[in-house]
Amino acid sequence: MSASAQPFLILTADDLGRCHAVNEAIRRAYCEGVLTSASLMVTGEGSAEAVALASEHPGLAVGLHLVVLAGRPALPPEEIPHLVGPDGLFPQDAFSFGLRCFLSRVAQAELAAEIEAQFRLYAETGLPLDHVDGHCHMHLHPTVLRILLPLAQRYGARGLRLPRDRLGLALAYDRRHATTHIVWAIVFSLLARHTLRTLRGYRFVVTSRVHGLFHTGRMTEGYVLRLLERLDVPSAEIYFHPATDLLEPLGPNPGDLATLLSPRVRHAIEQRGIVRGSYTDLAERKGAPCFSSCWPR
Repeated sequence: MSASAQPFLILTADDLGRCHAVNEAIRRAYCEGVLTSASLMVTGEGSAEAVALASEHPGLAVGLHLVVLAGRPALPPEEIPHLVGPDGLFPQDAFSFGLRCFLSRVAQAELAAEIEAQFRLYAETGLPLDHVDGHCHMHLHPTVLRILLPLAQRYGARGLRLPRDRLGLALAYDRRHATTHIVWAIVFSLLARHTLRTLRGYRFVVTSRVHGLFHTGRMTEGYVLRLLERLDVPSAEIYFHPATDLLEPLGPNPGDLATLLSPRVRHAIEQRGIVRGSYTDLAERKGAPCFSSCWPR
């Protein structure tokens, strides 16, 4: 089988820099497991430790995990009063926050300043910018995306996460929360269509599939083995939330770490001849990066 014909897989850990429990899990998943990539929260309490970790392991591809919801901003709260609450943090409610950013020009101006500040913080780490994604997938919000794409291009990002999970496969494995997952499937399908239209004129790679949406925070060994068995597209990303301790429901957890360390998962990848790598590797593998060459079948 030629290299170009082999399935290409990015295995990413989100929330690098959130805290020590996440950083240590990502270190183990890369050094002892199958992890190839991580997404950095530049405003996380463990960000300095995370940058040191990434610098010690240059083979781990790192990208920006943009935080504009449920987290700490880069700018002082007084500079972005329409984005943060009295505690100086971004709110938890995605719907009301998203609506405010869509309708308010003042909020949009503050949002643009905050997003650029996070890109600047990332650049100051000295780490190559492999990709960009968002906490709670807020990078796909139309207003955020419009601000983000020119900055991602200017700062040299190679890839962009575009969640396009397989609902049927997820429901076949576990039908709990089926109604919620169907709603998510509709919403993210619409966001993906809008994103692909907006990407015209930019040079980012996206994978054919991105798995992790429907089983976020519970990417069990069995489910990931099912994904690997049915991997039928040229390229895919599977993202995880590993941690050495359980931090929150559906968030960073030891179960995702165990899956990334699983010998059965490694064996399945090797048995199928799947090539592991990063968005940068994918861009170079395909030659000139072009999102339109990576549509799902």
